[in-house]
Amino acid sequence: MYAQYAIRGNKSHTYILPAPVKGLNRRDSLANMDPMYAVTMDNYIPYNDKVILRSGYIPYVSFSDKVGTLATYANGAKSELLAVSGHKVYNISSNKKIRSFSDIFLSDDNCQTVQYKNYLYFMNGIDIPKVYYIDNQGSEHLEDWKFTANNLNASAIIAGSVSKQRLWFIEKGTLRVWYAENAGNISGSLQCFDLSQVSRFGGHLAAVASWTQDGGTGIDDLTVFITSEGEALVYSGSNVADADDWKLRGSYKISRPIGYKCCLSYQGDVVIITQDGYIPLSGALPLDKANSSEIAFSDTIRDLVCSRTKIYASRIGWQGIIYARGGFAIFNVPLYKGYEQHIINVNTGAWCRFTDINSRCWVEFNKRLYFGSDNGVYLFDEGYSDNGKPIIGEVAQAYNDLGTDKLKKIQLINPRTKSLYNYTLIVYTNTDMQSSKDEYSENIGSAAGVRWNSAKWSANNKSGIKWENSGRGELHSQWICNSATGYSVSLVFKTSTSGNSIEWYETGLRYELGEGVL
Repeated sequence: MYAQYAIRGNKSHTYILPAPVKGLNRRDSLANMDPMYAVTMDNYIPYNDKVILRSGYIPYVSFSDKVGTLATYANGAKSELLAVSGHKVYNISSNKKIRSFSDIFLSDDNCQTVQYKNYLYFMNGIDIPKVYYIDNQGSEHLEDWKFTANNLNASAIIAGSVSKQRLWFIEKGTLRVWYAENAGNISGSLQCFDLSQVSRFGGHLAAVASWTQDGGTGIDDLTVFITSEGEALVYSGSNVADADDWKLRGSYKISRPIGYKCCLSYQGDVVIITQDGYIPLSGALPLDKANSSEIAFSDTIRDLVCSRTKIYASRIGWQGIIYARGGFAIFNVPLYKGYEQHIINVNTGAWCRFTDINSRCWVEFNKRLYFGSDNGVYLFDEGYSDNGKPIIGEVAQAYNDLGTDKLKKIQLINPRTKSLYNYTLIVYTNTDMQSSKDEYSENIGSAAGVRWNSAKWSANNKSGIKWENSGRGELHSQWICNSATGYSVSLVFKTSTSGNSIEWYETGLRYELGEGVL
């Protein structure tokens, strides 16, 4: 960011404002926020030197019922994509050849899944857990699991995990967890480990996580039991039956987790979806050898997250997933109607928000990202529209005094962008913490544009400035008339486009200083 004198005389200055690559900020006050942040960042993703409009999605498989679960199964080089909808399980690895398991009925489509070795388990806390696998002859199976245990109601198993080469299963509404008697077992006898003997706060078990302190998988791995009351019970060792090996390292109070899909494994750490945000265990548990998390996952958007968890914590749909191809992690958030997604760039720690994606669940399959919705499964990050509808992007940059605390009049603004095609851009400035919400209609590249302030927003479907595109991958630069007076400025950048990719790098602002500008 820098200011320079323009040729229009001593009162005219130009300020180059980089795009808000630090992402969404819902933590700092408007008066003290770094101008590289944004107070609104919807459907634009922050990268190192620019922000980019997200991609869209296309239909993959249609269902007549809601999709409650998506899961992947990997067996060697072969992968399968499974969906649960309408109380049935479907193999949708190919959307041209869908196979259903007609002899299996699930009372609840919202399942938790875990794969160990070549067996994928489905659990919903109502039905006996199901296991999917492909045998040595290539035939696929979906059947009741083969575990047995004394005093266990198998239909109460609601979630599972793998730690220390063992399968662990959570019994719904209790502090009891069941583990495979022998490490490596995928069937046979289960043993009970009752955490009510050590838990200080009661509640029920929500998750079991394998947590490493060395960034890999090995002897330093710990098994962490997380309760509904926000208690993390950390154990070292692998043989639960051996008191000399299996030891309680500590009981720690953390924020209350949300749902049974509250854990996201990432680079040896475990991020917990809680009522106070998305918290890495390495930052929450004061163990001597715990890593310092390089990214304070949801600190900069904590007000947004907490406003959602306060109202919608009991709703189904909370989930975290890493999308390696896109370079970001998604936290799916159910709302009163629909969903939103909180997105973090895993390389920079910058946040944004996705809207208008009605996603009940997410899964990565063959390095592509899919989500289940009310009427089917969709392939995300494909094309530049949301199933034919425009992608609406809005960014409101943090307030900035443009290098001086004097009163100033913003006369011209010049966003510098790249795009595939022409598009219509709505761009303006708010001043002194005032927030204007100018509306606009869909602005495809072929839409006619009008000059700034020559017509009301959305008048005759021609609001905004028609932004040209060189077609050579070059930055487009064009000064636009603007009229705003104040001490601090927030740049607002809005687009609504189908079939276009937009990259925003920086914006020039030209203003006058001093007395007599009013």
